[in-house]
Amino acid sequence: MTIGIIGSGALGTNVARALALKGISATIANRRGPASLAPLVAELGSSIRAGTVAEAAAADIVLVAVRWTDLGSALSTLPAWNGRIVIDGTNPVEFLDPNSSDAKDPSNPLAAYGIKAIDLGGRSSSEVFSTFVPDARVVKAFNHLDVSVLAQPEASGGQRVQFYAGDDAQAKQAVRHLLEAIGYFPVDLGSLTLGGRLSELPFGALSATNFIKI
Repeated sequence: MTIGIIGSGALGTNVARALALKGISATIANRRGPASLAPLVAELGSSIRAGTVAEAAAADIVLVAVRWTDLGSALSTLPAWNGRIVIDGTNPVEFLDPNSSDAKDPSNPLAAYGIKAIDLGGRSSSEVFSTFVPDARVVKAFNHLDVSVLAQPEASGGQRVQFYAGDDAQAKQAVRHLLEAIGYFPVDLGSLTLGGRLSELPFGALSATNFIKI
């Protein structure tokens, strides 16, 4: 299966690093174009190539690794997904300008971390995310850990646990195989809505938990 990554921030680049360590091929893209990714591609080697967003989105498995507030601009102009697998690596948070009043809001318990939660009206983030990728088979993964550890799937003599959730059994199996190939220990949290809520930052019960399977 081909792999595409939309987004070259900390999430996208660290997943690309994890793939490169295992020699797994992928196409990574951002809105600035392939030329902006030349230093990253030079660092990671021949298994990772830079492409356009449309090229990355044409892969069999596509990781969406953009900020929540950028989902509309990143995904709205892409062709139909036609049942392909999309990994939702997003979380419903807004990153704050450190000089803004929001960053100093005493009513926001997350202000010290430079973020605030986005109110989704009671829906899970993957429910909302799915509206941006109609006809895709969505699997939630890569979203619950600090992005800085994603490039080290094997740690402390074991495998870092990676949660995933989804409603399509075949799509989940494909994502599980990918996680295993990278070196993670995949743990199935069940359905997209229920399992996704458990791992969803910032308030999911399993969010930010960094388990190691020994």
